[in-house]
Parts: sequence; structure tokens; C-alpha cells
Amino acid sequence: MIPHQHTIDTPYFVGAVHCYSTEINGELVLLDTGPPTLEAVEYLRTNLDLSKLKHVIVTHCHLDHFGLVHWLEQETDATIYIPFRDALRFQNQERRQGLMHDLLLQIGFEADFVNRFMERHSVNEVGVSEPQQYQIIEESDLPAKLGITPLACPGHSQSDLVLQGDSWAVSGDVLLKEIFQTPLLDVDLLSEQRFRNYHAYCDSLVKLVTLKGKQILPGHRHNIESIDACLLFYLNKLLERAGRVKKLPLTMNAVETVCNLLGDKQSSPFISYLKASEILFLRDFLAEPELLCQATMKIGLYSQLADSFTGFISTSEKE
Repeated sequence: MIPHQHTIDTPYFVGAVHCYSTEINGELVLLDTGPPTLEAVEYLRTNLDLSKLKHVIVTHCHLDHFGLVHWLEQETDATIYIPFRDALRFQNQERRQGLMHDLLLQIGFEADFVNRFMERHSVNEVGVSEPQQYQIIEESDLPAKLGITPLACPGHSQSDLVLQGDSWAVSGDVLLKEIFQTPLLDVDLLSEQRFRNYHAYCDSLVKLVTLKGKQILPGHRHNIESIDACLLFYLNKLLERAGRVKKLPLTMNAVETVCNLLGDKQSSPFISYLKASEILFLRDFLAEPELLCQATMKIGLYSQLADSFTGFISTSEKE
């Protein structure tokens, strides 16, 4: 059975978010939760029989996708499941805050900006309580119990999971139609270095094409009819934006590059953070374009991108 799509408004610039419910072996399952708002609470109360909810499974712990897990933990008997890397973040918040503070300084933000950003826009999801009791998806018996297989596809965030059933896949923010989503700058708590979104995305591309034949249930906006078309849109945007970044001096740090491209008219500190995240992603591509080239060859999309790769990679590197 294909999960039922629930669309809930959010106060964020991404707009409405989709979460999904389904009954598996007589147990009600919720895939993502919606944002931590009174409107979302009322929506779930009205549209789900919370007394029957047994499992809450999260694709990734961003506000719009996991914002009600703590409330659901208190209101229901459901087991909460979250990705491994999000659990690692919850368990190491103070260490992560320190590492993020240092990382933002390293890429060029001024100390005053970093302090204000960390206070107001902490990537620890300000104002949301994480669940007190949860299971880690990758380490649980979830697939055996419910027939849902997690597929790790980082790129938008380091924790992204696609949740697969027999004929469907809830993709969170990994596959979104006609959206180029900024891969968020973050620290890898396993290495205590910057998480390499570009390398992760190249690996994820090869995994995403294995979802062909399933109905893709995205986290936002329109349903996806073609995985290839979805990926081609994203990849073309990546190459187009990388072309603009390539024209700027490498001596510019990420923050200086953002100021140059936006005309020093950033609308908010958070937007500056998002754009700096994107610049680092694109510069990682510019440093190793052959990784993306090889990935697109593996998934059969290189021929449709060959002209866009011109100027980034030599003929010998394609072979």
C-alpha cells in the first residue's frame, strides 16, 4: 500500500512539507512529522488516530521533518526512529557547537557574526526538544519488523535517509522536483572535520537511481514522475552555478565569494550561511570534477550533461 501524503504548512521559506502515514502489518506508521507548530499538532490530531500510532520514522532531523517527535513521544506510545548521524549530533551537542563555531570562523565569517549566528540560528534546531527515548534506524530491527529499508543518501544533509517500501520510497529532501537545495555546511563528528557534502552526493547519486520503478514520495512540493529528470535538473544547476564560482579568484574565501555573488546584500545571517554552504560544495566540485563525471557515467546521465561539463574536465579525465 502506498503511504498517504499529508501536507502541512510551515513558517519556513521552504513552504509546506509532506509527511506520510501507512498501516503495515496492522501497525500505524508515520514517516516524518511536520514542523513544531500548533497548526501541525492540530493537523496530526485531526488526521491521524494517534492512539494507534506505533512507529515514527524520520528521514532527517531538520525542523520541518522531525519537529514534532518529542511531542509525539509524550502523546503516544509510538517508538521514535532517527538516523545515526542525527543521534550522534544529539549525543554530542556541546562538542558540535564548538566545532561549528570554529568552522564558521575558518571559512571567513567574522567572530561577531559567528557568535550571533550560533545564538540565533544554531544548527541544533533552536526551540525543539529531541526525543528522550529513540532507536537508531540503521541499528534497529526496523526493516525486519516493517519491511522498510533505509538507504543512506547524504548530500542535502549528512544524515539523509530514503525510507523504502516494496513499491515506494519516502525521499525526504534528497529528491525534490525542480529544486536546487543547498547542501548544508556541517561538521562530521566522526572525524571532527567539515562534512564533505560533494563527495557524499557523488556516492548518493549511484544509490538514488536504484529507486527507479518505485513511487517517489518527496518531502516538499510536487510528486516526482522521473528520477532522471529530477537529477538532471539538480546537476545542471550545480554545473551552471559552479561556472559562475569558477570565474572568481580562488584567493577569495567562501564568505568573500558570497558577498561578491550577492553584491553584499545578504538578507539575513542564515541566508549567508546557506550561500556559504553552497560555495564550499561548488568549490569541492571544482577541485575534483572527475568524481561527479564518473558518477554520472555510472548512472547513465553523462551524455545529457557532456556539454555542461565542458570547461571543468579534460577528455583524458573522462576516460
